Amino acid sequence: MNKNLKTFLKHTAKDYENKSVNPPVVRASTIIYRSMQEIRKAQRKQIKNPLGGYFDYGRQGSSTSFELQKILRNIEECYDVFLTPTGFGSVFLAIFSVVRPGDEIIVSDPVYSPTRFLTQDFLKEFNIKTVFYNPHDLSTIKKSISKKTKLIFVENPGSNSFDFQDLSKIVSIAKKNKLYTAIDNTWATPYFFKPIKLGFDMSIVSATKYYSGHSDVMGGTLAVNKKVFKKVERANKVTGYRIGADDAYLIIRGLRTLDIRLDKHEENAKKVAGFLSRNKKVKLLYPYKKDSFNFRMWKKYYSGASGLMGLKIKTKNKNSVIKFVNSLKLFGYGYSWGGFESLALHQDNKELGDRKFLNLKKDEHLVRLHIGLEDPKDLVEDLKRSLRFIR
Repeated sequence: MNKNLKTFLKHTAKDYENKSVNPPVVRASTIIYRSMQEIRKAQRKQIKNPLGGYFDYGRQGSSTSFELQKILRNIEECYDVFLTPTGFGSVFLAIFSVVRPGDEIIVSDPVYSPTRFLTQDFLKEFNIKTVFYNPHDLSTIKKSISKKTKLIFVENPGSNSFDFQDLSKIVSIAKKNKLYTAIDNTWATPYFFKPIKLGFDMSIVSATKYYSGHSDVMGGTLAVNKKVFKKVERANKVTGYRIGADDAYLIIRGLRTLDIRLDKHEENAKKVAGFLSRNKKVKLLYPYKKDSFNFRMWKKYYSGASGLMGLKIKTKNKNSVIKFVNSLKLFGYGYSWGGFESLALHQDNKELGDRKFLNLKKDEHLVRLHIGLEDPKDLVEDLKRSLRFIR
């Protein structure tokens, strides 16, 4: 029986042995067996079936984290999913699984600032060169490919600037040149877009955000196809990455309502976007304007939109932008997003990173909004009252 994803999330991972609708939290460093023969049998099974949930040491996971992996394999429609302690851990794992000293990688210019530090600065210490491409001109990818290129790394939409790219063209370029591909899909999650089905080799989601949904868990996931599985499996063993049973359990619990929450985030965000799109003080960075390139690229690949958006505000008075943010009463001030609450954050140059293709003028400022699960009428009123401070 093929279940709709909404139904699957409500009925998966039931534990009939313990009479529980959720799997138990199994915390273990030592995986205990009854005999040496039983250990060797489990190890042989692990080699024969690496997806079977066999482990002989706690670093490999427990039955709780294995249940999470099974759920995510279904959601992602991929070969396997690796779990990391943070979303950024999955970025690191994806890159270090396929690149080595002397290699080159091509990275989307509007990536998450820690990803930019990793690729632009840290990789230099390992003699790995990074070239950044223009998300609005994919010919810059083709021009950057050399004999040393191994990976194209995409973040879609772009961090803070919310640039949407023509993803199938990127996959086509990569396959033609026999390059690996990875994408940070945290904004949409596989609920709205499944990168592995489109042809990406690796897909990253920060489970800290919409998967958990309550701003109290850290975790990351890396979905892979069969082509890169062995490489990622090897790198994962070397890094020692794992996720704790308690975090795995909370992510499973969060996934039960992923569809309900994301549908509501989208509904609220569209209502807020409708208001903001009519305000002359701001330029809305969200797939709302139907005649825009960003909207067409979003519509081509995504079945929905999450609650994260940006505002570009043009003013010479930076303090008035900060006053606008500080005067919001229903938006919290803090990093991360994807929880039930609305958040606002003024983005300074450090947080944007050393972007090559951003083209942000001195009198232009970016504000990131996460639209939560509150009544959207209240959020609109809060924004309306605070926007008057922009001069």
